[in-house]
Amino acid sequence: MNIARSEKSQIKQYKSNLQKELDSAELYSTLSGLERDPKLSMLYRRISETEKRHAEVWAKKLRDGGVSPPKHHPSWRARMLGYLAKRLGANFVLPSIQSLEKADQSNYSKITPFGRATSKQQPISDKEMAKMAADENSHSRLLAQITGIGGGVEGGVLARIEGRHRSVGGNALRAAVLGANDGLVSNLSLVMGVAGAALSGSAILISGFAGLIAGASSMALGEWLSVRSSRELYQHEIATEKSELEAAPEEEREELSLIYQSKGLDETSSRELAGRIIKNEKEALDTLAREELGIEPQTLGGSALEAALTSFMLFTVGAIIPVIPFLFASGLLSVIASVVVSAISLFAIGAGITLFTGKSVAYSGGRQVVFGLAAAAFTFLVGHLFGALI
Repeated sequence: MNIARSEKSQIKQYKSNLQKELDSAELYSTLSGLERDPKLSMLYRRISETEKRHAEVWAKKLRDGGVSPPKHHPSWRARMLGYLAKRLGANFVLPSIQSLEKADQSNYSKITPFGRATSKQQPISDKEMAKMAADENSHSRLLAQITGIGGGVEGGVLARIEGRHRSVGGNALRAAVLGANDGLVSNLSLVMGVAGAALSGSAILISGFAGLIAGASSMALGEWLSVRSSRELYQHEIATEKSELEAAPEEEREELSLIYQSKGLDETSSRELAGRIIKNEKEALDTLAREELGIEPQTLGGSALEAALTSFMLFTVGAIIPVIPFLFASGLLSVIASVVVSAISLFAIGAGITLFTGKSVAYSGGRQVVFGLAAAAFTFLVGHLFGALI
């Protein structure tokens, strides 16, 4: 019986890995088709081909075990990321895809080769597992270089994408999901706390809108101050770098050369590339800002006003959900309706989180519902106790 369970566990693992690899291959194929830069398009296409080779490893393990590989149907996560890439551009989804690559690399690193095999099947080797883990790690580093969120790449790859600089102001998708979550959970808790005190429907409604405006305004102000402070810091660092470049160009050229060497470029090529760049002061300053300081000089971390407005809107989207039922009903019915629509929204947010965590929709959505409703239940109880005392 233990052997049968072990074989079922292996088959389940093989199918899961096969699904993930084929999903990734399709995503990279989509990015390749969307990318206008031929070099990056080719890069995505090569990654897609690598993922297909990984998938074939798992498909072969299934066939060796007498199991026909299932026909591939893209997962909800893959379909959603592909849709967002087509509508909002590759930059919007690349950080999420990078997170999934890291998760796959970690998964392969933790999997131990299956020690038992059927008469036809051979256990997967450490060498195969290590190679796939290394590939996933390489993909993650490549995406980090393309999006400008850290990491380095091999010299050959650096040469292929030299001159191409993209900037993603953090993970926009992650910020959108978590911003809406903050508004939903905080205002649901506030509304339930007031409802627990047995106040009238109008009082609950007013409290809900007051919480929405206060919370959204606070989030917007905090985001504005954060981005504004970062921009001022970046401007100061770039000004300092400019002074150093003017005072000691040879030292800056050497620093730039060492940076390229740390990314895998050989010493001679690094010195030649750094020498060409340092001759143009503006190009040199922009390059040093990106490579040495990790700053995109054209955006300086983005617009503070845009960040504040976005934060305000995202928080509002989440915070309005538990208030809506009180516009159309009152009493216990409105409270129940608020909890139900909030629970559905919490599950949807949890499902959205899986786009960059790789967890199952049921697990992530269910966890979000449990934690959100637990917070609401606690504030309802506190409100009820205070209401009784007052």
